[in-house]
Amino acid sequence: MKRQTRPVLFVLLVAAGVGLVFAWPRINDVETGKTAAYPDLKPRTYDVAPDRIYALVREIAATSPGWKLSAHGFGPGSWSVQTVRAPRPLPLTYDVHVKITRHGSQSVVSVRSTSRWGKWDFGQNARNIRELFGLLDEKLRG
Repeated sequence: MKRQTRPVLFVLLVAAGVGLVFAWPRINDVETGKTAAYPDLKPRTYDVAPDRIYALVREIAATSPGWKLSAHGFGPGSWSVQTVRAPRPLPLTYDVHVKITRHGSQSVVSVRSTSRWGKWDFGQNARNIRELFGLLDEKLRG
C-alpha cells in the first residue's frame, strides 16, 4: 500500500467508527413496550397456551447457538425464562429475561435484554429480542 493512502484510510475508518457510534441510542437495557428508542419492540400476543410458549422458549434458550438457558420457573398466571446471550464474534454477554403471561386463552410474551458491560449496547439488546421472537415464530410455524 502506498504511503499516502494510509492516512486517508485511517481517517475513513475513524469517521466510520464515529458514525456507527451515533447510529444507535445510548442505552444498555431494552424491554418490549417500555423502551422509547425502539417503539417497534412490543410484547407479542400468541394464540397458543402459555405452557407451550414456555416450553418453546426454554428449548430455544437451551439449543440455539449463542443462547444459554440460565433459569426458568412458573407461578400463578405467569412463566419466566432467563437466558444468557453471547453473540459471536465478540466475547460479550447479555441477560435476556422472557415473561409469559396468560391473557384468556392467549399468551403475552414480554422480553427484556440487558448488557453486562458498559452503557452502550450498539443495538445488540434490540437484536437479541428480535432474534428471540424470530426463533419463537419459526418454532410455532414448524
